[in-house]
Amino acid sequence: MKGESELTVAGLAHDLNNVFSTLSEVADVLSTDTKWTKLASTIRRSVKRGERIVDSLADSIAESGDLGEILDNAVQHTDDVLTFTKGGSLAHKRTIDGAIALPGSSAAWERVFVNLFLNAAQASPDGVEVEVNASASDSAIMIAVSDNGPGIAASILPSVFEADVTTKRSRGRRGLGLHIVHAIVNDHGGVVTAENRESRGAVFTLRLPRP
Repeated sequence: MKGESELTVAGLAHDLNNVFSTLSEVADVLSTDTKWTKLASTIRRSVKRGERIVDSLADSIAESGDLGEILDNAVQHTDDVLTFTKGGSLAHKRTIDGAIALPGSSAAWERVFVNLFLNAAQASPDGVEVEVNASASDSAIMIAVSDNGPGIAASILPSVFEADVTTKRSRGRRGLGLHIVHAIVNDHGGVVTAENRESRGAVFTLRLPRP
């Protein structure tokens, strides 16, 4: 069974890399026309992100990732998605207490923050500000991702991390983003919780072991 699983991952990586290669070629063609330069750059960044995710699935990235760099990539990808889908706008602030390395794959943690950022932006029709506050002790890392959006409806708050539960305005969306967040955090030995802020908005708190 293990061999079959490894073959499945390897085959998936191979096929996805072929898709990424095609997209890169499309971006090269688009970049020859100044009208499409911005779109070409966005496609290239998305391809790079896809490649990082594939690498993380294949366990080819085992080292810890710097939180600041992970957030930079997550913010860039979130901005790309919102720009070309007209899915709202996002302002970003962060406070990181020193250099913090997260355990495991950088690409996996990028997925966590992209999903948290998109969840906040797409739930807020008039734009939202997201703030990340992170600190670390000898044994644990604490990261709070808060926003000033509408918050989470009380009816779905207890089940917000379950698949097919969505906080977004469009009910046609599948609620997988926060489910992915929960799964990745758990896979790295951590815990993630969600609650509404006293004033306005929601806060997601990640508690992780030090790598």
